[in-house]
Order: sequence, then C-alpha cells, then structure tokens
Amino acid sequence: MRSRNPVFSRRGFSRDNGYAGFNAAPQAGGPAVATQANPYAQGAQGNPYAQPPADNPYAQNPYAQPDQQFGAGPQAPATTGRMTMDDVVVRTASTLGVLVVTAALAWALLPVDDANIGRSYGIGIGAALIGMVLALVQSFKRKPTPALILSYAAFEGVFLGVVSSVVDNRIADGAAMQAVIGTMAVFAGVLVAYKAGWIRVNRRFYGFVMAAALGFVLLMMVNLLFAVFGGGDGLGFRSGALGVVFGVIGVILGACFLALDFKQVEDGLAYGAPREEAWFAAFGLTLTLVWIYLEFLRLIAILNSND
Repeated sequence: MRSRNPVFSRRGFSRDNGYAGFNAAPQAGGPAVATQANPYAQGAQGNPYAQPPADNPYAQNPYAQPDQQFGAGPQAPATTGRMTMDDVVVRTASTLGVLVVTAALAWALLPVDDANIGRSYGIGIGAALIGMVLALVQSFKRKPTPALILSYAAFEGVFLGVVSSVVDNRIADGAAMQAVIGTMAVFAGVLVAYKAGWIRVNRRFYGFVMAAALGFVLLMMVNLLFAVFGGGDGLGFRSGALGVVFGVIGVILGACFLALDFKQVEDGLAYGAPREEAWFAAFGLTLTLVWIYLEFLRLIAILNSND
C-alpha cells in the first residue's frame, strides 16, 4: 500500500499499482517494459489514462502502417501528449528558477543586521509556513497544479534566502555557496550511481527510506518540542557532535530521495505518463534539493559554531 503521507509518499506516476511502478518497473540498463505491468498501458487494469479498446481510434485504422520488418500488425501513430525528458527538465528548471530568484531577492531586500534580523526572520518563517501549506495541498491533489508548485517555490525561496543570509553573514562566511556546491555534488553523484545501476530502487529500498525518513522527522520534531518548551538545544540532535551525525544522516536520506525521484521520472517516461505529470517530477525534485541544501547549511553552521 502506498503511503498517503504528503511528505513521504513521493508521488509516483502509478496511481493504483504501487509506488512508481515497482511491480515491474525498469531501471537504467534493465529489461524492456512489459505492457502487462505498465500502469499506463492502454487497457491496463487500474490505469486512469487507459482508453477502452472500443474507443481506440487506431484499432481498425486504415492509415496505420504495418511493421514490415517483423510482420507485425498495423501500428498506431505515436501517442502525443506524453511526458518527455525535455518536459521534466523545463519544468524543473522553471520551479528551481523561481526559487532561486525569490531567494536572491530575499537576501538582498531583507537585511539580517541587529536592527532588522527579527523582522526579516519573521518574514522568512512566515514564508516557510505558507510554502509548507501549499506543498501539502499539492501533495494531496491527484493532478499537479503548476500555480501551486510555482507558488510553493516562490515562498520557499524567500525562506531559504533569509536563512542562508543569516548563516552566511552571522555564522559562517560563504556557507550558502558551500551548501549549493554540496547539493549539486550529491545530485550529480546520485544521478551517476543510478544510471550506472549501483543504486537499485525497489520496494525494499522504498520501504527502508520511508521508515528511516519518518523516524528522522519524528526525532527532529521531538527535539524541537524540547527546545521550545525546555529551552536550549532540546535533546541536542541539532548541535555539537550529535548534530553533525544527524546532519550527515539527513544528507544521506536526501540522496535516497533523489534516487526515488529519478525512479519516478524513469517510470513516467517508460510508461508514457501524461505530460502534466512532469510537474510532479519537478515538485519532487525541488522538495528533495531543498531538503539536501538545508541539511548542508545546518551542517556548515554546526561545524563553524564549534570552532
């Protein structure tokens, strides 16, 4: 059963057949996709995009061309409106572009000196809460809404701009650029490992990552509650040596989420997901990259505060 948790479900393209086609989904270099296990195959059971055979305009299409080489029957023209890699790249670039622009504006327009840090930090926290609400709304929707996704990116960018400015100007000079470089390095490393087949994304991998992430977030929530009501650093999960350990764990979890996102994109392309699903891919990748960036930023802050 696929998790309904809006944060951890990592919405795959398979709506009713498990996460992102784990039943028989191919990975880079794997076997060809079987129509029987394809949740987007025409006529597949549980496929919300399948058309009944009677409504198939190509079932008896006199203009369909037969496959002469193998002697197969008439083939329908290529289906249009399906997701492509270009769709994923363009929508992900658009989402990240909005996030980067609003982060830069927040950095420039919301100073974090002693006289203004309270106001700027308050605006940043407010933007983070709005972004979280927008992300939850989109996560519970069955279809992507570009306006929601781009709005989430805009508000999240404001939060990241303020937090990055605080850490960079008051704790560790150059921390934001270091966190960006670290995030890019993790993205590139996971992509290479995934394409090379060193990371095998299957149901066991998915279950392990979901369980680990849920435990991680619960621990962070408990630590936050202790910090709010007990003062100080709570249970110490975000400071000192223990904070470094949990920061590294957070980055590793982010890398695992990247692998799940790559699997989602690969399955969507292989199964002929509708073009609009590229927005889900962009949304998932943006969430994961923000997670990794914040973990790197927190790690850098902890390491510099211990100097």
